[in-house]
Amino acid sequence: MTDALPAGIPDDLAWQRAAPEDANGSGPWIEIAYGDSELVYLRETSAPDTVVTTTRTKWEAFARGIQAGEFDHFVDGV
Repeated sequence: MTDALPAGIPDDLAWQRAAPEDANGSGPWIEIAYGDSELVYLRETSAPDTVVTTTRTKWEAFARGIQAGEFDHFVDGV
């Protein structure tokens, strides 16, 4: 992992790993952080210096879509 984030990304974000509770090792997992503004930051543990952003509104709509099964067709075997 690198210590430096890309320019414009706050360095005090509290990253939360989206991984199963019993998961061991460094993944690769998705990590999510909420900024002070309307922005939500996402990155992979395997590439922490690559960060994408979205808005809280769009992130919440995406999360609701996952819960509703709207993206199940993207998963093998579903």
